[in-house]
Formats: sequence, structure tokens, C-alpha cells
Amino acid sequence: MSRGRPKKPLKLSDEVREQLLSIANSRSLPYSHVRRAKIILMSDQGLTNTAIAQKVGLSISVVGMWRNRFIVQGLMGLYDEPKPGVPRSINDEQIAQLIHKTLKSKPKGATHWTCRSIAKETNISKSTVQRIWSAFNLQPHRQKHFTLSTDPLFVDKVRDIVGLYLDPPDKAMVLCVDEKSQIQALDRSQPVLPMGLGYVEGVTHQYKRHGTLTLFAALDLATGEVITQCKKRHRHQEYLQFLKHIDANVPEDMDIHLVVDNYATHKHQKVRNWLAVRPRYHVHYTPTYSSWLNQVEIWFNIITQKAIRRGSFNSVKQLTEKIERFVKNYNANTKPFLWTATADSILDKIKRFFNAISGTQH
Repeated sequence: MSRGRPKKPLKLSDEVREQLLSIANSRSLPYSHVRRAKIILMSDQGLTNTAIAQKVGLSISVVGMWRNRFIVQGLMGLYDEPKPGVPRSINDEQIAQLIHKTLKSKPKGATHWTCRSIAKETNISKSTVQRIWSAFNLQPHRQKHFTLSTDPLFVDKVRDIVGLYLDPPDKAMVLCVDEKSQIQALDRSQPVLPMGLGYVEGVTHQYKRHGTLTLFAALDLATGEVITQCKKRHRHQEYLQFLKHIDANVPEDMDIHLVVDNYATHKHQKVRNWLAVRPRYHVHYTPTYSSWLNQVEIWFNIITQKAIRRGSFNSVKQLTEKIERFVKNYNANTKPFLWTATADSILDKIKRFFNAISGTQH
């Protein structure tokens, strides 16, 4: 004989179930929301609250609470705490239809929906659309740019480089190497308006150009320190000079593993000749269009945000001095970046991404 109170029946329409699956598989929504969607889906499959609690790592009472919240409030019950006041004027089917319309269609004569345009189309108030979009992390006005690698050795290269990151070789240094080219020495045409109480720093959008430089950098995977050089250009001659600079600043008795991209400069015959007579150097090329695998790109973003983008420089020399000061201070207080992604997790994510854009996702 079963004990305790019987559970309230839970019935899902196909459209609501589709939205719950989308939430449960999301990589951008908060994990708490993803877990709540999984609770409802498992309950729909007939699992008991006890079994669900064991799978999601919550107490039985919390699982029961979210199940009951969903029964009473529907999809919005997974996001908003119940508030006093009049009952909500939009039901689950309307919410599901709004989400489906946002994701699967476009307005006539426009590239994406706005709150006003979809509110007019669906007869739902603009404020309600905003709340629903916010709850489900929908942002039709935004885009992320991407490029899928066409490298035939993509999988092998990913496993090679991630293997270096997660399990570096003994008695060896791993250096992530690249160059940031065309850094402009820009001088604002008018003085900067300093930040004050109630207003942010003000700068004119007009500027004077005083030349460019290329920043070569090698990030030490173990310590997070960087070896850098500023050059006027970024040909193979400058890259070879930087390799010699690296050679003069690393221990002589250690193997050196270089993570670099497929830029032609890095594969020039003179560079290959230099490396060939130095067998302690091992080069690992990132896949085509996969600069995100090179950890020095993280450091380039840091120096851009903290030392270059908001700076004002009246000469390339002044820009160089600013970069060198930043590097000196950075190396004095640095920590290595923590890489946690495995090769399998990266490849699985790319597979899901490819399925999504090719329309084969189930």
C-alpha cells in the first residue's frame, strides 16, 4: 500500500514540453533554472520525487516545492517567486507561443523582433514581453559571431593542445605565443573629461593617429608570466627575432613547447630552419580559425582593456613605454589561467553547436 499524500497530476502539452527541454539543455541560463526544468521533465516521465531528488542533488521537499509551483504557475513558476496581487493575465500556452514565435520567426521587413513589435503582433503588453524574455534569457537584438574551423586535423590538434594544458610535460615549459598587430597610438583631439560624482569619464570620438606597432607575447602556462617585445611590423623577420628573445629568457636545460596559430609568418622557411637546429623546441599549431585555443589571447584581451583601449598616446614610443610598464607590473603579480575544459567536452560542445546551426538537433 502506498503511503503519504498522492502527488497532484502533472500534464505537459507538447509546446510546453519543448520549451522545458530547451531550458534543460541550455548552456546560458542559470544552472538553478536548468535544474528546475529537469525536475519537471523527470516528473513528467513518471519518476518519484525521491528518485528525482537523488538525481539532481536536492531534498525531496525542494523537488516537491518546484513541482507544485509549476502545477500552479506553469513555466513562470520556475522563475518568479509568487507575489501578492491579481492573478497573472497570461497562461502557459501564451508564454510558450510567445517564446516559439521569438525563436522561430522574424517580423516582416525586419531582422529581429523588438519588445514593441512582438507585443503588437501578439497582443501581449510590452512589459509582459520584457519580463518573459528576461526570465528565459531571450535577447533577439544581440548576436554572437563565430567561425567553424575547416581544419581537417581539427580533432587531433584540439586533443594535442588541451593535453598540454591539462597535463603539461615534465621538465618543460609550455609557452602560448602570438602577436597582436596594428596597435594604434591614438591621441584624443581634445582633453579627456575626468570622471566625477554622477558622471563617467568623457572622451571625444575624434583622434589623431601617430603610427602603429605589433606586440609579440609568449605566455608561460605554469606561472602566467609573459615575455613580450614590441615591433614596428609583424613579418617573419620580427617573429624570428622574438623567438631569439624567448630563447634568451628561458632556462637552457628545458624543452620548450610553443602553442602558435597557422599564420604564414610562423611557418616561414627561415623560422623552420631556426627551429630545426634547436630540437628542444616543439611547435603545436592550433586548428584553423581557433585562436580561442591559445591562452595568450586571454592576456591580449586583458592588456587591451586595462592599458591600451582607453589610453591616449602622442607617439608609438609612448605606447611602447605604456605596454612595457603594464607587462612589468603584470608579471610581478601574475597567476596562471585555470584551464578546465577537456578535449571531449570541447568536441561535444562543437558537435551540439554544429547540429544547432545545421538544423539536425533533436
